[in-house]
Amino acid sequence: MSMDKKTIILVALAIIAIMNIAAFVLMGHDKKMARQGKWRVPEKRLFLMTACFGGLGGVLGMKVFHHKTRHWYFKVFFPVLLVVQIVLLAVGAYLLVR
Repeated sequence: MSMDKKTIILVALAIIAIMNIAAFVLMGHDKKMARQGKWRVPEKRLFLMTACFGGLGGVLGMKVFHHKTRHWYFKVFFPVLLVVQIVLLAVGAYLLVR
């Protein structure tokens, strides 16, 4: 049973939207916890959420909440992950519609 192209695109967009919202919210939550001196979200989890097609949410979370901006590996790898995700999505879209 195969899905049509429109369904595949809608499902992919929904997953990407959810992952980006989750990454953004997680960055904001971690910043709030940091200010309050409470339990923090592990950096591995922030990277995992961003790597799982939450690149835009991770980058926006860094900018909006001014969070993790002193760590070189966040400043470098979050944007790199975003670019990789954009390329993968573009290639996937091209292969889907050709």
